[in-house]
Formats: sequence, C-alpha cells, structure tokens
Amino acid sequence: MEFAPQLYSTALRMTRNAADAEDLVQETMLRGYRSFDTFTEGTNLRAWLYRILTNSFINRYRSKQRRPEETNLGDIEDLYLYRRVSSLESAVSSLSAEDEFLDLFTDDEVKAAVEHLPDTFRLPVLLADVEGFAYKEIAEMLDIPVGTVMSRLHRGRKAMQKELYEFARARGLVDDTQEPV
Repeated sequence: MEFAPQLYSTALRMTRNAADAEDLVQETMLRGYRSFDTFTEGTNLRAWLYRILTNSFINRYRSKQRRPEETNLGDIEDLYLYRRVSSLESAVSSLSAEDEFLDLFTDDEVKAAVEHLPDTFRLPVLLADVEGFAYKEIAEMLDIPVGTVMSRLHRGRKAMQKELYEFARARGLVDDTQEPV
C-alpha cells in the first residue's frame, strides 16, 4: 500500500480522470495481490506494480478504442476560460518578473503538452521524466525493447518541445525568426 499514492498520481496522468485513476489503481492492487506468487523476491516491487498499472491502462485503452467516444456535457465547466484568466491575473500580480515568466511557461502548458502526446509517447515520457524510472525498467513495464523506449522518449520530448515553442512564440517569449532547436 505504500506505493498507492504514487500509482494514483501516475494513473491520474494516464487517464486524466480521478475516478478512472482510482479504478485503475484498485485494479492494479487487486491484480498484484492475486498474482503476488509470480513476484520474484528481491526485485523491484515498485517497478512490478507500475508494470501492472501500465498493462491495465493499455488494456483499458484498447477496449475503449473499440467503443464510440462518449462525452458528458455536465463535465464541462461553465465560464472555464473566464475563471482561468482571472485566477492567472491575481497569481501573476504577486510574482517577481522571473517567477512570472517561469510560471507562465511551466505548469499548465507542460501538462497540456504531455496530455497532447499520443499514448505511445506519453507513457514513456511520464514514466521517465515524471516518475523517474530507468529505460530498462520502462522497457520491462511496457514490454518493448530499450531502444524503442529511447526512440519514443526522444520523439515524445521533441513533440512537447514543438508545442511549447509554439506557445512561447505566440506569447512573444522567443523571436519569430528563430527556428526551434
């Protein structure tokens, strides 16, 4: 149970929904309990649980792909943009110029850039850059070669860089004549 908060955090990033994340963690813990006899003593329990979590997510994702997409209009917040702009203005007014610049560019935009990645790139990026797993551990969790992990990380990071560059260009944070690195 000591890994449940970390699993939930990762599940929330994967599913982008609190209820689905809770279900995913519960399913992970149940599968882990049922198949604990397959766990090799002395190996990384955290990585083993993350592999179960990742496989459960992938299985759910694949089954959802077979069904039509559903949207609940009650989930859409009224006046979302208005509330976001007013809360941003009040937060920015109390920051230094450097903090203001960094805050404008780091939190929501990075999260959005990660969320816009296709799952094949998003999962390795989350597991490596957010959760801190090694390439080998990610390869074992996703059941892909280490080279594929490195390739997907590179492509995922490049896609995020392009999106964040476009954000910075739109905000006037970079020169329009420069090309992204």
